[in-house]
Amino acid sequence: MNTINKIDIKTMEEGITAVPGIKAAGVHCGLKKNGNEDLALIFSKKPAAAAGVFTTNKFKAPPLVVTEQHIGNPIHAIVINSGVANACTGDRGAEDAQSMAKFTAEKLGVDKKEVLVASTGVIGRFLPMEKIFSGVEKAVGELSPEGGEKAARAIMTTDTVLKECACRVNDKKNNISFTVAGMAKGSGMICPDMATMLAFMATDVKIERTLLQKALTKAVARSFNLITIDGDTSTNDMVVLFANGVADVEITEEGPLWEIFNRALLQVCRDLAYKIVADGEGATKVIKLTVKGVSDYHTGRKLALAILNSALVKTAFFGEDANWGRIITAMGYTDTKFYPERVDVFLGSVQVTASGKGLPFDEFQAKKILRQKEIPVLVDLHMGPEEVTALGCDLSYDYVKINSAYRT
Repeated sequence: MNTINKIDIKTMEEGITAVPGIKAAGVHCGLKKNGNEDLALIFSKKPAAAAGVFTTNKFKAPPLVVTEQHIGNPIHAIVINSGVANACTGDRGAEDAQSMAKFTAEKLGVDKKEVLVASTGVIGRFLPMEKIFSGVEKAVGELSPEGGEKAARAIMTTDTVLKECACRVNDKKNNISFTVAGMAKGSGMICPDMATMLAFMATDVKIERTLLQKALTKAVARSFNLITIDGDTSTNDMVVLFANGVADVEITEEGPLWEIFNRALLQVCRDLAYKIVADGEGATKVIKLTVKGVSDYHTGRKLALAILNSALVKTAFFGEDANWGRIITAMGYTDTKFYPERVDVFLGSVQVTASGKGLPFDEFQAKKILRQKEIPVLVDLHMGPEEVTALGCDLSYDYVKINSAYRT
């Protein structure tokens, strides 16, 4: 396996059912007034090892708590509803989340502890359980290897596009063939640890749960936890990964095969993360910010997110104004240690700051760069070997319109 690190990983616009052994369904059960799908079910006939990363918000929704309790078991399914978050709903909300797992398990013929639960939508409302039960029954009947797209549609709230991705690794020489695929939702209230986002992924690799969790934690750190739309973190957010072991590929240690799996998983996570930012509520541009020359990942991440979460930075990008002063100001109010006199800033190919001082630059060229749908920004601290790339978006009038009437 000396050539394993040279293996190409092919990314495709497919969904979670690209993984052999995974079926899915998306149905309408009456939670969304527009009649769109609002309940999703993902099922693995073969019990899967599962890993998860969850919100750090202190208000954890009951579905998330159930999933945290169950995820250490071999898992067969996850049931997800959109439209109602079942968050801040007290004892009744906790009972409803347990009932979702129990009813789904009964219909699938598995144990309740082998079912995970997720919800997304308006906070503070109770789930209409009769509608949920009806939806689960319908979804179980519609489970299919072609059901990934409907499932991805069913988890959407203010999203305007489906978010799906799949990666395939095929290397006959080394007898390696496996798939990683997933789906996500998220458009607003997005900021790391985690965001108002759900992501569900699967792989047919056989891997022990501890190694799977380590791989997911690493991938999330370099993808979902490096995106921001508005600086808000919600109550229901999770990333869950199933490994059902259907493929003839087994990972038992952190060797070359482990590294190729990590690459494929990161590719899927980054693709889904990018789609979330590009679909940001009211967003017109994606800001791809690289903080270079930092001493470590955490320093780079903190600086990147301070810049991308600044309302003044975001509005400058919306207005296509090369106001680099807002970028360095956002850096300056963090508690990270760096040397202002070393900082260089580039907007695309245009350098606007050198050694902490402004430069004369071509405003017309800068404007051309700021008109792009994706704007590359580089901040170089000249302090260390680490490089961190984070994604954000601009702040438009439409963001305020969308969020001023979310409940109504």
